[in-house]
Amino acid sequence: MLDQATIDIVKATAPAVKENSDAITAHFYPLMFEQYPEVIPYFNQTNQGKGLQPKALARAVVAYGENIDALGNLDGAVTKIIQKHCSLGVLPEHYPIVGTCLLQAIKAIMGDAATEEIIDAWGKAYHQLAEILMTAEEAIYANNEQKLGGWRGERDFTLVKRVQESDVITSFYFEPTDAQGVPTFKAGQYTTVVLNINGHSVRRNYSLSDAPGTPYLRISVKRELNGLVSNYLHDTLKVGSTVTLLPPCGEFTLRDNQKPLVLVTGGVGITPAISMLNASEKSNRDIRFIHAALNSKVHAFKEHVDSIVHNNTSVSSLYIYSDPSDQCVYDERGFITEDILQKQLADTKDVELYFLGPKPFMNAVYKIVNKLGIPKDQVHYEFFGPDEELIA
Repeated sequence: MLDQATIDIVKATAPAVKENSDAITAHFYPLMFEQYPEVIPYFNQTNQGKGLQPKALARAVVAYGENIDALGNLDGAVTKIIQKHCSLGVLPEHYPIVGTCLLQAIKAIMGDAATEEIIDAWGKAYHQLAEILMTAEEAIYANNEQKLGGWRGERDFTLVKRVQESDVITSFYFEPTDAQGVPTFKAGQYTTVVLNINGHSVRRNYSLSDAPGTPYLRISVKRELNGLVSNYLHDTLKVGSTVTLLPPCGEFTLRDNQKPLVLVTGGVGITPAISMLNASEKSNRDIRFIHAALNSKVHAFKEHVDSIVHNNTSVSSLYIYSDPSDQCVYDERGFITEDILQKQLADTKDVELYFLGPKPFMNAVYKIVNKLGIPKDQVHYEFFGPDEELIA
Protein backbone atom coordinates (compact mmCIF):
# COMPACT_ATOMS: atom_id res chain seq x y z
CA MET A 1 0.00 0.00 0.00
CA LEU A 2 1.47 3.34 -1.00
CA ASP A 3 1.80 6.12 1.55
CA GLN A 4 -0.05 9.39 0.88
CA ALA A 5 3.14 11.34 0.25
CA THR A 6 4.13 8.95 -2.56
CA ILE A 7 0.64 9.11 -4.08
CA ASP A 8 0.73 12.92 -3.98
CA ILE A 9 4.12 13.06 -5.73
CA VAL A 10 3.10 10.63 -8.47
CA LYS A 11 -0.18 12.47 -9.09
CA ALA A 12 1.57 15.83 -9.14
CA THR A 13 4.25 14.71 -11.59
CA ALA A 14 2.01 12.59 -13.85
CA PRO A 15 1.35 15.57 -16.21
CA ALA A 16 5.10 16.09 -16.70
CA VAL A 17 5.63 12.39 -17.29
CA LYS A 18 2.73 12.45 -19.77
CA GLU A 19 4.29 15.35 -21.66
CA ASN A 20 7.53 13.38 -21.98
CA SER A 21 6.06 9.87 -22.15
CA ASP A 22 6.81 9.16 -25.81
CA ALA A 23 10.41 10.23 -25.38
CA ILE A 24 10.74 8.23 -22.13
CA THR A 25 9.50 4.98 -23.65
CA ALA A 26 11.47 5.51 -26.87
CA HIS A 27 14.58 5.79 -24.69
CA PHE A 28 13.54 2.93 -22.41
CA TYR A 29 13.43 0.07 -24.93
CA PRO A 30 16.92 0.46 -26.50
CA LEU A 31 18.32 0.97 -23.01
CA MET A 32 16.72 -2.23 -21.72
CA PHE A 33 17.66 -4.28 -24.79
CA GLU A 34 21.28 -3.16 -24.46
CA GLN A 35 21.55 -3.84 -20.74
CA TYR A 36 19.38 -6.98 -20.65
CA PRO A 37 19.39 -8.64 -24.11
CA GLU A 38 17.80 -11.76 -22.61
CA VAL A 39 14.39 -10.02 -22.65
CA ILE A 40 14.45 -9.22 -26.39
CA PRO A 41 12.51 -12.39 -27.38
CA TYR A 42 9.53 -11.18 -25.32
CA PHE A 43 9.09 -8.13 -27.56
CA ASN A 44 7.95 -8.07 -31.18
CA GLN A 45 10.65 -6.12 -32.99
CA THR A 46 8.26 -5.27 -35.85
CA ASN A 47 6.00 -3.48 -33.37
CA GLN A 48 9.10 -1.83 -31.93
CA GLY A 49 10.06 -0.54 -35.36
CA LYS A 50 6.56 0.85 -35.96
CA GLY A 51 6.60 2.57 -32.57
CA LEU A 52 3.49 0.66 -31.44
CA GLN A 53 4.96 -0.89 -28.30
CA PRO A 54 6.57 2.33 -26.99
CA LYS A 55 3.31 4.23 -27.52
CA ALA A 56 1.30 1.52 -25.76
CA LEU A 57 3.70 1.55 -22.82
CA ALA A 58 3.59 5.35 -22.68
CA ARG A 59 -0.20 5.32 -22.42
CA ALA A 60 -0.08 2.64 -19.71
CA VAL A 61 2.51 4.49 -17.61
CA VAL A 62 0.59 7.76 -17.82
CA ALA A 63 -2.75 6.11 -17.01
CA TYR A 64 -1.23 4.41 -13.99
CA GLY A 65 0.21 7.66 -12.68
CA GLU A 66 -3.02 9.57 -13.24
CA ASN A 67 -5.07 6.89 -11.47
CA ILE A 68 -2.62 5.97 -8.73
CA ASP A 69 -5.29 6.78 -6.14
CA ALA A 70 -8.12 5.07 -8.04
CA LEU A 71 -6.70 1.91 -9.57
CA GLY A 72 -10.17 0.45 -10.07
CA ASN A 73 -10.43 2.74 -13.12
CA LEU A 74 -7.74 0.63 -14.77
CA ASP A 75 -9.25 -2.82 -14.26
CA GLY A 76 -9.92 -3.42 -17.96
CA ALA A 77 -6.49 -2.25 -19.07
CA VAL A 78 -4.73 -4.20 -16.32
CA THR A 79 -6.59 -7.39 -17.30
CA LYS A 80 -5.32 -7.04 -20.88
CA ILE A 81 -1.76 -6.52 -19.67
CA ILE A 82 -1.97 -9.58 -17.42
CA GLN A 83 -3.29 -11.77 -20.23
CA LYS A 84 -0.60 -10.52 -22.63
CA HIS A 85 2.14 -11.12 -20.08
CA CYS A 86 0.90 -14.65 -19.38
CA SER A 87 0.67 -15.41 -23.09
CA LEU A 88 4.36 -14.54 -23.46
CA GLY A 89 5.51 -16.25 -20.28
CA VAL A 90 6.60 -13.11 -18.41
CA LEU A 91 8.13 -14.09 -15.05
CA PRO A 92 8.71 -12.29 -11.72
CA GLU A 93 12.42 -11.88 -12.49
CA HIS A 94 11.56 -9.70 -15.48
CA TYR A 95 9.90 -6.99 -13.39
CA PRO A 96 13.04 -5.57 -11.71
CA ILE A 97 14.63 -5.29 -15.16
CA VAL A 98 11.75 -3.24 -16.51
CA GLY A 99 11.51 -1.12 -13.37
CA THR A 100 15.22 -0.29 -13.28
CA CYS A 101 15.33 0.70 -16.94
CA LEU A 102 12.08 2.67 -16.80
CA LEU A 103 13.34 4.80 -13.93
CA GLN A 104 16.63 5.33 -15.76
CA ALA A 105 14.70 6.47 -18.82
CA ILE A 106 12.57 8.92 -16.80
CA LYS A 107 15.72 10.42 -15.30
CA ALA A 108 17.50 10.58 -18.66
CA ILE A 109 14.66 12.42 -20.39
CA MET A 110 13.44 14.67 -17.58
CA GLY A 111 16.90 15.51 -16.24
CA ASP A 112 17.11 17.67 -13.13
CA ALA A 113 13.30 17.87 -12.98
CA ALA A 114 13.29 14.20 -11.96
CA THR A 115 14.61 14.67 -8.45
CA GLU A 116 15.62 11.82 -6.20
CA GLU A 117 12.33 12.21 -4.36
CA ILE A 118 10.33 11.92 -7.58
CA ILE A 119 12.29 8.90 -8.85
CA ASP A 120 11.84 7.23 -5.45
CA ALA A 121 8.06 7.81 -5.58
CA TRP A 122 7.71 6.43 -9.09
CA GLY A 123 9.89 3.48 -8.05
CA LYS A 124 7.50 2.68 -5.20
CA ALA A 125 4.52 3.06 -7.52
CA TYR A 126 6.08 0.69 -10.05
CA HIS A 127 6.77 -1.84 -7.28
CA GLN A 128 3.10 -1.74 -6.29
CA LEU A 129 1.99 -2.32 -9.88
CA ALA A 130 4.50 -5.14 -10.30
CA GLU A 131 3.13 -6.89 -7.21
CA ILE A 132 -0.44 -6.60 -8.53
CA LEU A 133 0.55 -8.02 -11.91
CA MET A 134 2.74 -10.82 -10.58
CA THR A 135 0.04 -12.02 -8.18
CA ALA A 136 -2.62 -12.09 -10.90
CA GLU A 137 -0.27 -13.73 -13.41
CA GLU A 138 0.69 -16.49 -11.00
CA ALA A 139 -2.99 -17.28 -10.52
CA ILE A 140 -3.39 -17.68 -14.29
CA TYR A 141 -0.25 -19.80 -14.61
CA ALA A 142 -1.47 -22.07 -11.81
CA ASN A 143 -4.94 -22.37 -13.34
CA ASN A 144 -3.50 -23.23 -16.77
CA GLU A 145 -1.32 -25.91 -15.18
CA GLN A 146 -4.21 -27.50 -13.28
CA LYS A 147 -6.52 -27.92 -16.28
CA LEU A 148 -6.91 -31.35 -17.81
CA GLY A 149 -4.31 -31.35 -20.57
CA GLY A 150 -2.99 -28.03 -19.32
CA TRP A 151 0.54 -26.91 -18.67
CA ARG A 152 2.74 -24.09 -17.38
CA GLY A 153 5.46 -22.41 -19.43
CA GLU A 154 6.75 -23.88 -22.68
CA ARG A 155 5.61 -27.21 -24.11
CA ASP A 156 6.62 -29.04 -27.28
CA PHE A 157 4.07 -29.63 -30.03
CA THR A 158 4.31 -31.37 -33.39
CA LEU A 159 2.90 -29.92 -36.59
CA VAL A 160 0.55 -32.66 -37.82
CA LYS A 161 -1.22 -30.87 -40.69
CA ARG A 162 -1.08 -27.74 -42.85
CA VAL A 163 -4.07 -26.41 -44.80
CA GLN A 164 -3.97 -23.49 -47.21
CA GLU A 165 -7.07 -21.40 -46.47
CA SER A 166 -6.43 -18.66 -49.07
CA ASP A 167 -3.60 -17.25 -51.16
CA VAL A 168 -2.14 -15.64 -48.03
CA ILE A 169 -3.43 -17.60 -45.01
CA THR A 170 -2.40 -21.12 -43.96
CA SER A 171 -3.69 -23.13 -41.01
CA PHE A 172 -1.25 -25.09 -38.83
CA TYR A 173 -2.49 -27.97 -36.65
CA PHE A 174 -0.38 -28.82 -33.59
CA GLU A 175 -0.60 -31.82 -31.27
CA PRO A 176 1.45 -32.17 -28.05
CA THR A 177 4.51 -34.41 -28.38
CA ASP A 178 3.84 -35.87 -24.93
CA ALA A 179 0.38 -37.12 -26.05
CA GLN A 180 -1.16 -35.75 -22.85
CA GLY A 181 -3.91 -33.86 -24.63
CA VAL A 182 -4.72 -30.17 -24.79
CA PRO A 183 -6.90 -28.11 -22.44
CA THR A 184 -10.26 -26.60 -23.17
CA PHE A 185 -9.76 -22.91 -23.91
CA LYS A 186 -12.19 -20.05 -24.56
CA ALA A 187 -13.16 -19.29 -28.14
CA GLY A 188 -11.31 -16.13 -29.14
CA GLN A 189 -8.16 -16.82 -27.13
CA TYR A 190 -4.66 -17.07 -28.59
CA THR A 191 -1.49 -19.04 -28.05
CA THR A 192 2.16 -18.03 -28.32
CA VAL A 193 4.51 -19.80 -30.70
CA VAL A 194 8.16 -19.88 -29.61
CA LEU A 195 10.62 -20.44 -32.46
CA ASN A 196 14.35 -20.31 -33.04
CA ILE A 197 14.97 -18.48 -36.32
CA ASN A 198 18.53 -17.92 -37.49
CA GLY A 199 19.81 -18.49 -33.98
CA HIS A 200 17.39 -16.03 -32.37
CA SER A 201 14.46 -16.92 -30.10
CA VAL A 202 11.20 -15.20 -31.08
CA ARG A 203 7.67 -15.29 -29.64
CA ARG A 204 4.47 -14.46 -31.49
CA ASN A 205 0.80 -14.52 -30.45
CA TYR A 206 -1.65 -16.18 -32.85
CA SER A 207 -5.38 -16.62 -32.39
CA LEU A 208 -6.64 -20.17 -31.98
CA SER A 209 -8.82 -20.59 -35.05
CA ASP A 210 -10.90 -23.65 -34.17
CA ALA A 211 -13.40 -24.43 -31.45
CA PRO A 212 -12.30 -25.71 -28.05
CA GLY A 213 -12.55 -29.45 -27.55
CA THR A 214 -10.37 -30.65 -30.42
CA PRO A 215 -7.31 -32.88 -29.85
CA TYR A 216 -5.13 -30.22 -31.51
CA LEU A 217 -4.47 -26.49 -31.34
CA ARG A 218 -4.87 -24.68 -34.66
CA ILE A 219 -3.56 -21.30 -35.70
CA SER A 220 -4.17 -19.65 -39.07
CA VAL A 221 -1.42 -17.29 -40.14
CA LYS A 222 -1.31 -14.62 -42.82
CA ARG A 223 1.94 -14.30 -44.73
CA GLU A 224 3.08 -10.74 -44.03
CA LEU A 225 5.44 -8.85 -46.29
CA ASN A 226 8.86 -9.08 -44.60
CA GLY A 227 7.22 -10.88 -41.66
CA LEU A 228 9.97 -12.85 -39.94
CA VAL A 229 7.76 -15.41 -38.21
CA SER A 230 4.89 -15.62 -40.70
CA ASN A 231 7.27 -16.31 -43.58
CA TYR A 232 9.15 -18.88 -41.52
CA LEU A 233 5.91 -20.71 -40.75
CA HIS A 234 4.78 -20.63 -44.40
CA ASP A 235 8.12 -21.48 -45.99
CA THR A 236 10.07 -23.57 -43.48
CA LEU A 237 7.78 -25.31 -41.01
CA LYS A 238 6.90 -28.75 -42.35
CA VAL A 239 4.59 -31.49 -41.09
CA GLY A 240 6.52 -33.40 -38.43
CA SER A 241 8.38 -30.29 -37.21
CA THR A 242 8.41 -29.48 -33.49
CA VAL A 243 7.56 -26.06 -32.09
CA THR A 244 7.05 -24.73 -28.59
CA LEU A 245 3.70 -23.31 -27.49
CA LEU A 246 2.56 -21.46 -24.40
CA PRO A 247 -0.92 -22.02 -22.87
CA PRO A 248 -3.95 -20.24 -24.37
CA CYS A 249 -4.63 -16.74 -23.03
CA GLY A 250 -6.72 -13.68 -23.80
CA GLU A 251 -9.92 -11.94 -22.68
CA PHE A 252 -11.42 -11.38 -26.17
CA THR A 253 -13.82 -14.25 -25.62
CA LEU A 254 -17.47 -15.15 -26.07
CA ARG A 255 -19.98 -13.92 -23.50
CA ASP A 256 -22.01 -16.78 -22.07
CA ASN A 257 -25.51 -15.67 -23.06
CA GLN A 258 -28.04 -16.09 -25.85
CA LYS A 259 -28.02 -12.55 -27.21
CA PRO A 260 -27.58 -12.41 -31.00
CA LEU A 261 -23.90 -12.78 -31.86
CA VAL A 262 -22.49 -10.42 -34.50
CA LEU A 263 -18.99 -11.19 -35.76
CA VAL A 264 -17.48 -8.43 -37.89
CA THR A 265 -14.00 -9.09 -39.28
CA GLY A 266 -11.57 -7.83 -41.87
CA GLY A 267 -8.70 -9.79 -43.41
CA VAL A 268 -6.89 -12.13 -41.05
CA GLY A 269 -9.07 -10.78 -38.21
CA ILE A 270 -11.37 -13.63 -39.21
CA THR A 271 -9.31 -16.19 -37.25
CA PRO A 272 -10.73 -15.75 -33.70
CA ALA A 273 -14.20 -15.28 -35.20
CA ILE A 274 -13.97 -18.73 -36.80
CA SER A 275 -13.24 -20.17 -33.36
CA MET A 276 -16.29 -18.35 -31.98
CA LEU A 277 -18.47 -19.47 -34.88
CA ASN A 278 -17.37 -23.09 -34.58
CA ALA A 279 -18.00 -23.03 -30.84
CA SER A 280 -21.50 -21.53 -31.24
CA GLU A 281 -22.93 -23.03 -34.43
CA LYS A 282 -24.95 -25.72 -32.60
CA SER A 283 -26.23 -23.45 -29.84
CA ASN A 284 -29.28 -22.19 -31.80
CA ARG A 285 -27.96 -18.71 -31.11
CA ASP A 286 -28.68 -16.09 -33.77
CA ILE A 287 -25.29 -15.53 -35.43
CA ARG A 288 -24.48 -12.93 -38.08
CA PHE A 289 -21.08 -13.41 -39.66
CA ILE A 290 -19.80 -10.37 -41.57
CA HIS A 291 -16.41 -10.47 -43.27
CA ALA A 292 -14.56 -7.90 -45.37
CA ALA A 293 -11.72 -8.84 -47.72
CA LEU A 294 -10.05 -7.64 -50.90
CA ASN A 295 -11.48 -10.52 -52.95
CA SER A 296 -12.04 -14.27 -52.97
CA LYS A 297 -8.34 -15.07 -53.42
CA VAL A 298 -7.50 -13.78 -49.97
CA HIS A 299 -10.82 -14.67 -48.29
CA ALA A 300 -10.07 -17.54 -45.90
CA PHE A 301 -12.65 -20.04 -44.59
CA LYS A 302 -15.37 -19.02 -47.06
CA GLU A 303 -16.39 -22.59 -47.92
CA HIS A 304 -16.38 -23.51 -44.24
CA VAL A 305 -18.64 -20.59 -43.26
CA ASP A 306 -20.92 -21.23 -46.26
CA SER A 307 -21.33 -24.83 -45.15
CA ILE A 308 -22.33 -23.78 -41.62
CA VAL A 309 -24.83 -21.25 -42.99
CA HIS A 310 -26.29 -23.87 -45.34
CA ASN A 311 -26.82 -26.33 -42.48
CA ASN A 312 -27.96 -23.92 -39.78
CA THR A 313 -30.90 -21.54 -40.20
CA SER A 314 -29.81 -19.45 -37.20
CA VAL A 315 -26.53 -18.45 -38.87
CA SER A 316 -26.24 -15.93 -41.71
CA SER A 317 -23.24 -14.50 -43.55
CA LEU A 318 -22.40 -11.36 -45.47
CA TYR A 319 -19.21 -10.82 -47.49
CA ILE A 320 -17.83 -7.41 -48.49
CA TYR A 321 -15.11 -7.24 -51.15
CA SER A 322 -13.22 -4.01 -51.82
CA ASP A 323 -11.41 -5.21 -54.95
CA PRO A 324 -13.38 -8.14 -56.43
CA SER A 325 -12.61 -9.85 -59.71
CA ASP A 326 -15.26 -10.90 -62.21
CA GLN A 327 -15.17 -14.40 -60.72
CA CYS A 328 -15.82 -13.32 -57.12
CA VAL A 329 -19.12 -14.06 -55.39
CA TYR A 330 -19.91 -11.50 -52.71
CA ASP A 331 -22.78 -9.57 -51.13
CA GLU A 332 -21.47 -5.99 -51.01
CA ARG A 333 -18.75 -4.14 -52.89
CA GLY A 334 -16.50 -1.54 -51.26
CA PHE A 335 -16.09 -1.11 -47.53
CA ILE A 336 -18.24 -1.68 -44.47
CA THR A 337 -20.78 1.10 -43.89
CA GLU A 338 -23.33 2.11 -41.31
CA ASP A 339 -26.11 1.08 -43.68
CA ILE A 340 -24.67 -2.42 -44.17
CA LEU A 341 -24.32 -3.05 -40.44
CA GLN A 342 -27.68 -1.49 -39.66
CA LYS A 343 -29.41 -3.93 -42.01
CA GLN A 344 -27.63 -6.86 -40.39
CA LEU A 345 -28.79 -5.77 -36.94
CA ALA A 346 -32.38 -5.53 -38.17
CA ASP A 347 -34.58 -4.36 -35.31
CA THR A 348 -32.31 -4.93 -32.30
CA LYS A 349 -29.22 -3.30 -30.81
CA ASP A 350 -29.17 -5.78 -27.92
CA VAL A 351 -26.39 -7.91 -29.40
CA GLU A 352 -22.92 -9.06 -28.50
CA LEU A 353 -20.74 -7.60 -31.26
CA TYR A 354 -17.11 -8.61 -31.79
CA PHE A 355 -14.85 -6.98 -34.35
CA LEU A 356 -11.25 -7.40 -35.38
CA GLY A 357 -9.11 -6.56 -38.40
CA PRO A 358 -6.65 -3.95 -39.70
CA LYS A 359 -6.72 -0.68 -37.77
CA PRO A 360 -8.48 1.39 -40.51
CA PHE A 361 -11.21 -1.28 -40.63
CA MET A 362 -11.50 -1.28 -36.84
CA ASN A 363 -11.74 2.51 -36.71
CA ALA A 364 -14.58 2.38 -39.26
CA VAL A 365 -16.49 -0.30 -37.33
CA TYR A 366 -15.92 1.48 -34.02
CA LYS A 367 -17.43 4.69 -35.37
CA ILE A 368 -20.39 2.80 -36.80
CA VAL A 369 -21.26 0.84 -33.65
CA ASN A 370 -21.09 4.04 -31.62
CA LYS A 371 -23.55 5.72 -34.00
CA LEU A 372 -25.87 2.72 -33.93
CA GLY A 373 -26.14 2.79 -30.16
CA ILE A 374 -25.05 -0.75 -29.33
CA PRO A 375 -24.40 -0.89 -25.56
CA LYS A 376 -20.70 -0.21 -24.96
CA ASP A 377 -20.24 -3.23 -22.70
CA GLN A 378 -21.57 -5.44 -25.51
CA VAL A 379 -19.00 -4.23 -28.05
CA HIS A 380 -15.75 -6.20 -27.97
CA TYR A 381 -12.47 -5.81 -29.86
CA GLU A 382 -8.76 -6.37 -29.54
CA PHE A 383 -5.60 -5.71 -31.51
CA PHE A 384 -3.10 -8.12 -32.98
CA GLY A 385 -0.20 -6.71 -30.98
CA PRO A 386 0.01 -3.75 -28.57
CA ASP A 387 -3.19 -1.92 -27.71
CA GLU A 388 -3.89 1.13 -29.85
CA GLU A 389 -6.48 3.87 -29.70
CA LEU A 390 -9.65 3.86 -31.81
CA ILE A 391 -11.44 7.06 -32.78
CA ALA A 392 -15.23 7.18 -32.44
